Amino acid sequence: MSTDSTHSNRPAVPPGEFMGHPKALWQLSNVEMWERFSFYGMRALLAVYVATTFFGHLGAEANAQASLVYGGYAALVYATGIIGGYIADHVLGYQRSILLGAIIMSAGLFVLLVEDLTWFLVGLSLIVAGNGLFKPNISTMIGKLYEPGDVRRDSGFTVFYMSINLGAFIAPFITASWIATQFGMKWGFFAAALGMVLSTLFLEVAKKSLGPVGKPAEGKEGWGMFFVVGIGALLMAVGVFFLLSESTILGFLLVGIMLALMSYFIISGIKSGDKVQLQRYIAMLILFVANACFWALFEQAGSSMNFFAREFVTPVWGSMEAWQAGGFGVFQSLNPLYILLFAPLFAMIWPWLDKRNINPSIPRKFALGLIQVALGFLVLVWAINNFQNAAGLVPWFFLAFCYLLHTTGELCLSPIGLSMVTKLAAEKETGMAMGGWFLSIAMAQYVAGIIAAIASGGTAGGAHGPAVGATIGQYADTYWMLFLVGLGFGIFYLVVAPLINKLMHGVK
Repeated sequence: MSTDSTHSNRPAVPPGEFMGHPKALWQLSNVEMWERFSFYGMRALLAVYVATTFFGHLGAEANAQASLVYGGYAALVYATGIIGGYIADHVLGYQRSILLGAIIMSAGLFVLLVEDLTWFLVGLSLIVAGNGLFKPNISTMIGKLYEPGDVRRDSGFTVFYMSINLGAFIAPFITASWIATQFGMKWGFFAAALGMVLSTLFLEVAKKSLGPVGKPAEGKEGWGMFFVVGIGALLMAVGVFFLLSESTILGFLLVGIMLALMSYFIISGIKSGDKVQLQRYIAMLILFVANACFWALFEQAGSSMNFFAREFVTPVWGSMEAWQAGGFGVFQSLNPLYILLFAPLFAMIWPWLDKRNINPSIPRKFALGLIQVALGFLVLVWAINNFQNAAGLVPWFFLAFCYLLHTTGELCLSPIGLSMVTKLAAEKETGMAMGGWFLSIAMAQYVAGIIAAIASGGTAGGAHGPAVGATIGQYADTYWMLFLVGLGFGIFYLVVAPLINKLMHGVK
């Protein structure tokens, strides 16, 4: 028996390679691609479907109510990952956690087909519970395919990242622009559900290549705990359903958890007696605020910008009727497309700048991200104020350019932030810190729903012409405020960047 504690606690990497990487990498990437197809295929239609199907009787308030549902759902999707990670680490192992999550999400997606608001919320609740078991753990599995120090690890994650964006890119074309347009939005959800079923089936295929990686710990191989956790996940779905129905309580809960987590890091830093670590935690928490601000603005994509695209943007192709039936969903493909195109460029730019000693610091990259997302909204305000046609519509390419600026902003902040967390947190608290990072995104999603409700609250659906001027003006007013907020935060972080850098004590 080996006496190497590192190896004894870590299963051997799976045998077999394809294109220089473990076979399991490609198979898990395929699993993730179809799960993301499902997620983004549903996301392209979610807010609009809820507004038109369940809140249509509310008139001008329909989109506002749908935005709140969307924001609550998106917030909980990010918040439950902390629980799922713990279950995989200590109870089920990664393979079974992912399998259980996939099954629950598949069930939830099929429940969405029931045209009743209560059942629809049940479906969303199941998706949230399943996602918590699936999403954080499949990413962790990728890291476990490589030995510590394996130089292929970063490129392996790049392959995985590309599969995510490939699924996100193709999904809106199929679920929204094709199926929803031809057969109705409900059947777009059906296509998303089939994507999740494919993900589950491909997961079973991948298990043959995974070997011992991600299996339950010794003594926990039985399936009894699988069903116990399954029951627990269903009970969690009940709690999610309650929070989706009571969005105000959800807001207070998220704020409370975040304040508790921030207090934990400050107290931990003080108790450690390590002044450097305390100051690094302070810097990390300051950057968490920037992260929350960025995503609150960025995540208008799935709600208010979707409503705006449907009602006030010229169709990219086809008739206005087909456009409103689902064609508008094409804009949901732009962010993953831009990432596929520009992520490799950004990956090369930072080292190139670093060699010339002009690579922006982490706080300045955050500031650049905030400024770019702000400029995206300025583009929309400019288009609304200057380029409306006789029907009250703005040219589609302005919205496409807005998405481009938002994506380049994301590339300045999101991957940099994930790396930042691992560098600033103490090794024993990295998991907690990463949970805090995603919790800040969850809070942002909740706030994004409130913002979207304000922006789109006056949209009554379908009417065009001079009478909608005040309504499109509501978008212009809200997006102008988002521009000012994003620009203000961006400038603030540019100004305080030297102070944050000092608190980081050499972390770059």
